[in-house]
Amino acid sequence: MNVLFLCTANIQRSKTAEELFNVADKNNEYRSAGLSAKYVAKAGSTLCTEELLQWADKIYVFEEMHIERIREYTDDVYLPKITSLNIPDSFQYFQRELVLLLLERIPLRQLETKLH
Repeated sequence: MNVLFLCTANIQRSKTAEELFNVADKNNEYRSAGLSAKYVAKAGSTLCTEELLQWADKIYVFEEMHIERIREYTDDVYLPKITSLNIPDSFQYFQRELVLLLLERIPLRQLETKLH
């Protein structure tokens, strides 16, 4: 399964999720990107494209506003693939509390179940 994590700038939350799950789970492929061209350009990180949205079987966003941003550009095409994790932009890269929240909200067994 192809899993995409999206946050605003692809610096803290989505980058942590991508790297965490790439190490913890070799059965799926994980990528991450940011939804704000301004902040992604400033950080030199990866900007979300429609190709990434198409590639993903499952998309996790960190806030409801990220769903609205995707909807603005693609209507409802990708909404069935999207789940909001409801994790605010108040964490640093690989901060322990962020890692624990990610593991709580996306249990590895949940991802394994979706494969079969």
